[in-house]
Amino acid sequence: MLVAVCGPNEATDEEVALAERLGELLARAGATVICGGRGGVMAAVCRGAKQAGGTTIGILPGTDPREANRWVDYPLCTGIGEARNAVVVASGQVVIAVGGGLGTLSEIALALKLGRPVIALRTWPLDPELLARTGARLVTVTSAEEAAQRALEHGRTGQSG
Repeated sequence: MLVAVCGPNEATDEEVALAERLGELLARAGATVICGGRGGVMAAVCRGAKQAGGTTIGILPGTDPREANRWVDYPLCTGIGEARNAVVVASGQVVIAVGGGLGTLSEIALALKLGRPVIALRTWPLDPELLARTGARLVTVTSAEEAAQRALEHGRTGQSG
């Protein structure tokens, strides 16, 4: 199962801790983590996954694989800048957003537009009524454990979007 994890490069200590724990939990369950491959939340989720023996994929905005954080197993260079956010979320069966900058907000919107379920962990608040009208699937959670559990449930039931 591929789980896309999105979050800011300039992450808070809390976001880093949540992402690292999330990566660990996903890897222990056998999921592969896919992310933007750089710093902040992306590095933390990869670090957690690697500490648990997991596999990580980084979708990079540029053309230099050395841009990837050191916990990325497979750096994929796109050369398309921030547009790589669409590749990140399209590649996951489910998307987990941790914290948030504007890039994270764009990934949430793109994932919902693509029909991917989104699990929101301390990220942008979105209007539930508006989301319901669009049929978007966004679930708000409060812990890394709950985020991993919900993502894995989507994988088991085959709900990928």
